[in-house]
Order: sequence, then C-alpha cells, then structure tokens
Amino acid sequence: MRASSNRLTTCDACRLRASKIFFAFAVGPFIAWGAGWGGSEKIGALTRTGGAQDSAQRLQNLIDLGATALCCTPSYALHLAEVAKKENINIRDSAVRSIVVAGEPGGSIPGTKARIEESWGAKLYDHTGATEIGAFGFTCLAQCGVHLNEGEFFAEVINPQTLEPADEGELVLTNLDRLGSPIIRYRTGDQVRLARDKCECARTFVRMDGGIIGRIDQMLIVRGVNIFPSAIEAIVRTFPQVTEFSVEVDRIAEMDELTIKAEVMDQNPKAVIDALAREAHRRLGLRVGVQLAAPETLPRFELKARRFTDKRKK
Repeated sequence: MRASSNRLTTCDACRLRASKIFFAFAVGPFIAWGAGWGGSEKIGALTRTGGAQDSAQRLQNLIDLGATALCCTPSYALHLAEVAKKENINIRDSAVRSIVVAGEPGGSIPGTKARIEESWGAKLYDHTGATEIGAFGFTCLAQCGVHLNEGEFFAEVINPQTLEPADEGELVLTNLDRLGSPIIRYRTGDQVRLARDKCECARTFVRMDGGIIGRIDQMLIVRGVNIFPSAIEAIVRTFPQVTEFSVEVDRIAEMDELTIKAEVMDQNPKAVIDALAREAHRRLGLRVGVQLAAPETLPRFELKARRFTDKRKK
C-alpha cells in the first residue's frame, strides 16, 4: 500500500484475483454479503457458496475447494471451528488465511477475534455495512480498528440525545457515490468511537476504534448501568472454556437481574462459572448471575446471533 493512496496496488489486485473465497451460507432473499459476492466476482476470484449444506459439509467443501478466504458472521466462524473439532477436521492446516466477518460486533471484540484466529490459524478482518446504505467499513492489514470508507461516504458522529457532533456516539452517513439508494445523513443506530491518529497501513481514512460497539437501541440499562451486548461478549470470550453463551435480563421483585448461561468444556466447569461471575462483576460493576448450561443446548447461529433477551420488555 503506497503511503499517499487509499487504493490497491497492482500486486494487491493480482493476489486478490488468485483468491478462492467461500461464503458459508446460502444465497437467497437474505441480501447480506451481496456486495462482497459481486466484488469477489468482479476481481476475478473463484467464488463459492455453502448453500444447501450443513456445517460439516460446508467445512469439507471449503477444504476440498482449497478456499483461501472465508466470509461469514463471527458466531458462525466459531461454530464451524466447534464442528471441525467434533468431526476431527483440521482447519488450521487448511488453505484459509483470511476470514472476513460481518453482521455482529464480534470481529472487533479482542477475545472473539483471538479465538477465531487461533481456531483457524488465519487473520480476521471486520467488515461493516447496512442494507439501507451499503458497505461502509473495513479492517486493514494493520488490524487497528475499522476504517470508514471516506472515498464513498461522508461520515459524522453525533450525540444521539443532543444531536451535537461527538467523537463517540451514533454514526451518521451520507453516501456519495451510490446510484441505487442515495441517502443523506442516515442515522445508522450504531454506537462508534472514532480514532483519528495515523494508521500503520498509511490510509488516511478515519477509523472506528473497536469497530461498531453496539446498537444504540440494544443497549441494556441494568440497575442504572449502561451495558452494550458487545461488552458482555468481550468478558465471556476471555474464557476459552466457554463454547457458547446466552444472556437474559429480567425484573425480579422489582430488581433488574442479568444472567449469563454458559456451556463450558472443562474438567471443573463450576470453577469457570465462578470465575466468569467474578470477572463480570469486576468489569460491569454489578452482580451478574452465571448459570451452567448443558453441552449443545444453547442455539448456534449461521447469520446474526441473537444471544440477548430482555424479558423486561414483555
């Protein structure tokens, strides 16, 4: 990457054309990754989908193809790693060297990112977008936040209550070169924190520190503490023994209660549960209930994960 440019070099383009990109889901009415699919074909990469297959079949197809890149949600990348371990499929020695994730904040959560990279032996890149406005963010090779594509979008961040400009708040976008659905000052509903210091990749595009922190309308207020679901995931993912989890918030005897249910693969699961409860209390500043769930009883997700349930709204 030339220091004076935000564009690909000739070498970059040649490497991309030699890629074999596997989209680990069916292509259908769900239009997520449509731009990625079209872009992959445009650069001449071999592009394949994992439609009409279960997870084990997709893994085998991916390996037989010799795929060099995988596109999916962070949750599904973890689930595929879990299936690979169960089916005795060695994904670390596969040809996959890059994993591009979207749809959830997990790609920029350090614990989730580290677990995926360790499981696959590949580098993870976060990718952000919205149906209404298109793909607007990407992780560069330096993997230091998510760049906003200022060549295609004019980006603002505002305080969602006062609507005043801010460095942390709601992301507002205007697309500058989108013919199909031009939008001016679209409020994305995404909570972001801007980083304006120089990136190692030499791009001048501003970055979202930690990617998308969470959805403003999904922020939980528990006993006066503002909690984004991504903050809970960041805590859970520091425990590699936890294979899957879910979170419930309920009001019991006029008191808000936050409970994490966790599947644990360890000889002493109670010790892991107790340690998770202590860490959640330390980092969130409130008491959190942690319950042990039986193996493979919590749902797995191919697309956007739905691990958080707020029963107070019912």
